[in-house]
Amino acid sequence: MAAVKSGLSIFSSFLSNSTNCTACSFQQIRNKYVGRWMIRDVKRRKMAEDYAPERLRLLAMKRNDILPAELREIVDKEFDEKIPRQTALRQLTPRCALTSRGHGCIYRWRLSRIMFRHLADYNKLAGVQRAIW
Repeated sequence: MAAVKSGLSIFSSFLSNSTNCTACSFQQIRNKYVGRWMIRDVKRRKMAEDYAPERLRLLAMKRNDILPAELREIVDKEFDEKIPRQTALRQLTPRCALTSRGHGCIYRWRLSRIMFRHLADYNKLAGVQRAIW
């Protein structure tokens, strides 16, 4: 009986030591972004930045009324072939930098309304105070 008790105590101490080590020291970090939506948004922003000059040039030629219709059709086809749709500015969603929330973001601070209020309550935002009247 004493041998079983000592064996159980050794085993339980081993489990407690091993779980503490693995829980504390092992946390896998894959990237610096919050979630998959933020990763997608960053990719879209980079792509929009890369294609911005070409897109602006082709769009201006496509919408120009002075140019002949044949030239505008050629530019339209080139626009569809060269420029991906993901580069449109309407594809970019303002997301919270902390939580990656896509709705209710305050554009100036790049924070969602929830995080903005939380940080404003605890005086973590420079120049922002709660309204008191």
